[in-house]
Amino acid sequence: MFKRLLMFSLTFTLLLNCSFTKKPEFVRLENFKVIDSNSKNITIRTEALFLNKNDVGGTLKTDDLKVYINDLELASVISDEFDVPKRENFTIPLTVKIATDSIMTDENLGSLLGSLLFQKLKVHIKGEIKYKILGYSSIYSVDEIQDVKIKF
Repeated sequence: MFKRLLMFSLTFTLLLNCSFTKKPEFVRLENFKVIDSNSKNITIRTEALFLNKNDVGGTLKTDDLKVYINDLELASVISDEFDVPKRENFTIPLTVKIATDSIMTDENLGSLLGSLLFQKLKVHIKGEIKYKILGYSSIYSVDEIQDVKIKF
């Protein structure tokens, strides 16, 4: 009887002292870069910045993030689950490879010429990042636009 009471007390104390009731905070997408551009593909990389004040981690999944280049939906970001570190600021790398022939369409020709002239692409990432921990799940909405310099 005493053993059960002691175990219950310890478990209850640990639960009260550990903070895991708040989900990590999504701050922003940062460090948009074209890491490779050639005649076949343009590879863009960005990082999703999070703050986790909890004593436990969890996982993040970046399915359902759509990538728009010059207002035309061209790709989706799909990745493996990412383990969330406890009590830490962290970033999740997001990399997208886009076929250049998908950018060069009749409906995108005007904005493409402008992009080539100014060597910039308007990159818009929109969608959801899913957070899971101990049976609890939550969703972060992402809607970030950034002009990214391109080099040929």
